[in-house]
Amino acid sequence: MTQGARDPKQPVSRGAWNLIIAWGAVLLVFWSFRMFGGGEESSKPGYSELRAQIELDNVESIEISVPEHIVRGRFRNPVVRDTQPVDRFEVVLPFDDTAELVEQLAAQGVTVTGAPPRAPWLTYIMSAIPWILLIAFWLFMLRRMQTGGSQALAFGRAGARVVKPEKPEVTFDDVAGAEEAKQDLLEIIDFLTDPGRFQVLGGRLPKGVLLVGPPGTGKTLLARAVAGQADVPFFSISGSDFVEMFVGVGAARVRDLFRQGAANAPCIIFIDELDAVGRQRGTGLGGGHDEREQTLNQLLVELDGFDTREGVILLSATNRPDVLDPALLRPGRFDRQIVVDLPDVAAREKILAVHAKRLTLGVDVDLATIARGTPGLSGADLANIANEAALFAARRVQKSVTQRDFEDAKDKVMLGAERKSVVLTEEERHLAAYHEAGHTLVNLLIPGMDPIHKVTIVPRGRSLGATFALPEIDRRTYTRDYLLGKIAVAYGGRVAEEIVFGAERITTGAAQDLQQATDIARRMVTEYGMSDSVGPIAVGEAGEQVFLGRTVVQRQSISESMAGKIDAEVNELVRTAYQQARELIETNRELLDALAHGLLEYETLDGPAVAALATKHGVRVGRQTRSPLSVDDRRVLGEPPHAVEEIATVS
Repeated sequence: MTQGARDPKQPVSRGAWNLIIAWGAVLLVFWSFRMFGGGEESSKPGYSELRAQIELDNVESIEISVPEHIVRGRFRNPVVRDTQPVDRFEVVLPFDDTAELVEQLAAQGVTVTGAPPRAPWLTYIMSAIPWILLIAFWLFMLRRMQTGGSQALAFGRAGARVVKPEKPEVTFDDVAGAEEAKQDLLEIIDFLTDPGRFQVLGGRLPKGVLLVGPPGTGKTLLARAVAGQADVPFFSISGSDFVEMFVGVGAARVRDLFRQGAANAPCIIFIDELDAVGRQRGTGLGGGHDEREQTLNQLLVELDGFDTREGVILLSATNRPDVLDPALLRPGRFDRQIVVDLPDVAAREKILAVHAKRLTLGVDVDLATIARGTPGLSGADLANIANEAALFAARRVQKSVTQRDFEDAKDKVMLGAERKSVVLTEEERHLAAYHEAGHTLVNLLIPGMDPIHKVTIVPRGRSLGATFALPEIDRRTYTRDYLLGKIAVAYGGRVAEEIVFGAERITTGAAQDLQQATDIARRMVTEYGMSDSVGPIAVGEAGEQVFLGRTVVQRQSISESMAGKIDAEVNELVRTAYQQARELIETNRELLDALAHGLLEYETLDGPAVAALATKHGVRVGRQTRSPLSVDDRRVLGEPPHAVEEIATVS
């Protein structure tokens, strides 16, 4: 049998029969229109022409329908009409009395018969057949759209994606760094697989579980892992799938979703991005969104209505728990909230190990070093770093992914892609070198600051250079001295430009630094209570816009005098930090020049290279994060490297 040929013994599939029926209905409708009204009527002879044919003795037989005043018959010899020979005729009589016509026909020997009146219902049926067939065809297509693969007109159906338990895509082995969340979700799975163990002690199954955390921390991945681990049906849908332009459609989809869940219990229903449908009611310009609020009301009713003994659990995820309606978060609806936070250094190493399983790693790869150098990154960012490292290795035509590839990938994700097309003038390179050297010098001289990891004047992203400091440990809180040091470091670049080139040649490159410094100072005063004049109180901000019911108001949370005091204190903090940065740079001008010249020569200096330069000029720095590709101290202190590639991440 040739490939693609159908076995004649194999029965025709249901889809093929549906296709045959559909095309048959289309052809039947077309034929009906052609037979009963679709075509143009043929021309008929008039009464005068019939009298002429009778006079010529060309009528063979005739049939008279008296109630209808219609005469039908046959010609002896065909009559040519419209170039076509016609042997039959049908004429409507212009009078009621047919006696004279019958006598004349009988005299000529024409056979005359009478016809009974046609039943009117037959005419009605014939005229209605096309419409009946057309309506039946559209009903058939509508039914197919609602129950088949196409959901174009199935407004009331939820359309949730069903994950089959026998084919798990992701399991908990594929999720790293969220041990507490995994433990809570494993307990939910135990509830579904062995509910008796908990019910015997009076425990009940949670109705709803809400995964809360920043974007990219793995909330959806955890939900997919639950689907692969639970061995029960898993219905997955997004919160935006419920919201439509027609009021009531979302509520119907919620009902349909829980109906499917009850029919397939025990099961898990997962609603991703719950904030799309669960936002607080009655807020916003002009009031709420009627369709979304009705959908939320139906969701609240369904959560109250279904019995946990049926084994249906609602699992949801959001990164905006602050905007959710309080009625949705109360116990009895979402009984459990699981926080999926940004991973710490140990969790980051485990996440990198999971993503590195599919890579061919070189012998020099140290995932622990990469993990220490990626504070604040989410699981999605780490996955992107692993993927970018593989792409770097492929571009370099390597057989394995090396530590250099990971370092370059980390710089691309954290600092931005290297912009090789940007060609700086010699003046711009000098300005950028002294600007970044100013940041680096102030960071080195202030105690307690994070160690310098890398300084570069290679354009990346939207900046012409960057000074990158990494904490040796993950910070959970920040001291006042540390925040004041961050402000001084932010002003280091602008101060270096002023000292070296003069106040008249300062550039716009410090715009982001100034914004960062001002933001830290204002938070210290208004949120952290780190101001001597204002005091240890969170005073908020003046002129904050808030939603109150159906209107937007400008809330004045503080007085005019307090607002002026806040501005004065913020100004004092930034001026003090600015003066500190200026004194440090003026006192250590030689080290500033050495750092700038190193950047001009190599474009990129890593932590050990910066530490070696500082030690040469009598500045003692703390332990730095060392990279496997660090430049040797001797080369930085005097002996240039034989090749530019020997310095890490040189452009």
